[in-house]
Amino acid sequence: MNIGDVSARTGLPAKTIRYYEDIDLIKPLRDDNGYRRFRDQDVHKLNFLGRARALGFTIGDCRTLLALYEDETRASADVKQVARDHLAQIEAKIADLNAMREALSHLIDACAGDDRPDCPILQDLGGKG
Repeated sequence: MNIGDVSARTGLPAKTIRYYEDIDLIKPLRDDNGYRRFRDQDVHKLNFLGRARALGFTIGDCRTLLALYEDETRASADVKQVARDHLAQIEAKIADLNAMREALSHLIDACAGDDRPDCPILQDLGGKG
């Protein structure tokens, strides 16, 4: 398969596929003319990577998960730990977003939103809140 076929089958842009090759996450074969030749196993890895990235795993996490996936002697505890660490990062981001929402909601409630120039939102952003 060529990169266009693989892109269509995986839903990943060709640029992303090339990037994954550049950072050695996948290693397609090369024809004599230099064109990439993808195998079913490459497509499977790309689908794996696409799903992992959709769940927010970093490239480093993807590299670790892919190595664990390919290691038939892996301990599922190792996989679970990578997922737990990622979940903790997601939960921290959610907490940060909730704090931002609360702060912004408070500022919006404090702003009269009328014709007067006084605005607690701008005062806070300017460090005068």
